[in-house]
Amino acid sequence: MKTIFITGANRGIGLELCRLYTEAGDQVIAVCRKTSPSLNDLCVRVIDGVDVSNQEDVDRCSDSVADLSIDVLINNAAILRGDSFPHLDPDAIREHFDVNTLGPLRVTLALLDRLHEGSKIAMITSRVGSIQDNGSGGLYGYRISKTALNMLGANLAHDLSKRGIWVGLLHPGYVRTDMTGGQGHMEASEAARGLIQRIAELGPDTTGAFRHANGEPIPW
Repeated sequence: MKTIFITGANRGIGLELCRLYTEAGDQVIAVCRKTSPSLNDLCVRVIDGVDVSNQEDVDRCSDSVADLSIDVLINNAAILRGDSFPHLDPDAIREHFDVNTLGPLRVTLALLDRLHEGSKIAMITSRVGSIQDNGSGGLYGYRISKTALNMLGANLAHDLSKRGIWVGLLHPGYVRTDMTGGQGHMEASEAARGLIQRIAELGPDTTGAFRHANGEPIPW
């Protein structure tokens, strides 16, 4: 039985990750700002009231799992706010960075002592963070915060490989969730299954790679 720590766990992809890992017999720590009936029905350990942009929340969450050894850390919590050039709000863009980029950094650093050789960290990023793949523009805050998350993950992959900890940068696909307004090519359950397969494959040969949940490499 593995111990899986998942942020943004109350709905969408995070909820489905919790469901699938629980069904596999793993111990799931589900972290979110506000729990949901669907999450509570899974009978996992829920730590709510945690905003990953708030260091005190993250530290409190870390303290509550001080007795655990974490096998898989999934940094899934994120926000997406629409925007339209040239009517851009720097404060809204800063909020994207605080949640989507610095949030995973805060959580990872806070839990570093709970990780061990063979542990895996999944950064749930997005293809829209690819500079080479940007064919439409728009979504300034979301795009650039995910691009920065990709660099964060690549850096961590280098530094944590010395400890035998592997890092994956994983795009779930275009998924029908609340974040996408119900638009997308697949359900959250399908995306979650692909992500779990990619996480299982993480190791010295795949750490730091930017990949789709279906296994395809994504250009930087």
